[in-house]
Amino acid sequence: EKAVNLKKDLAEMQEWMTQAEEEYLEKDFEYKSPEELENAVEEMKRAKEDVLQKEVRVKILKDNIKMLAAKVPSSGQDLATELNVVLENYQLLCNRIRGKCHTLEEVWSCWIELLQYLDLETAWLNNLEERVQMTEKLPYKLDAVNDALESLESVLRHPADNRTQIRELGQTLIDGGILDDIISEKLEAFNARYEELSHLAVSRQITLEQKLQTMRETDHMLQVLQENLAELDRQLTSYLTDRIDAFQIPQEAQ
Repeated sequence: EKAVNLKKDLAEMQEWMTQAEEEYLEKDFEYKSPEELENAVEEMKRAKEDVLQKEVRVKILKDNIKMLAAKVPSSGQDLATELNVVLENYQLLCNRIRGKCHTLEEVWSCWIELLQYLDLETAWLNNLEERVQMTEKLPYKLDAVNDALESLESVLRHPADNRTQIRELGQTLIDGGILDDIISEKLEAFNARYEELSHLAVSRQITLEQKLQTMRETDHMLQVLQENLAELDRQLTSYLTDRIDAFQIPQEAQ
């Protein structure tokens, strides 16, 4: 009777493993929204816990069959053969579910990381847009133009590492057919805004550099003119002090 019960337990265990494999490993999943992906991750976590909890039952079956084999070798031998099959299938099921759970967790982590990088770069784009807008109405002062140029250049020196991560993470998920529509839309919008703002910022940078150069040249010309006028004023003052007649001084002084 005990052998019959153990044989029944082994059959039930095998049946449960077959159902678990069909439910968790053979279904075709499509992850078209973050909610679907997150639900799949949670489901596989529960599946992993469910399978691992059966380890206690498998151990009890193993111990009982060993005890029976020691008492009744003939019955125990047949059950031991069936047990080995069940143990092998159980270990395979555990490994496959662990693997799928790990894969889905990695995919979810990849999605979250992509969102974080997009948030960082969006904040940078907002800052860049703000700096560009600040250059639109500048007072005609050398210091103001110089400060605006330095401020814009400091933002433009932003490293490209984050954009590289966005491109690689997005492509990895899209290649796997995971959230491909959503990610493609997000990347398209981000890239379009990045290209527009970066080109506008570089164009504004060139304009400010040219304006700054013109203002410096003008300042230099004014400085030279002021120095010449000051020298002329000194000479004329000297002539007046010495009471020199106008016809006795050089033509340009007259």
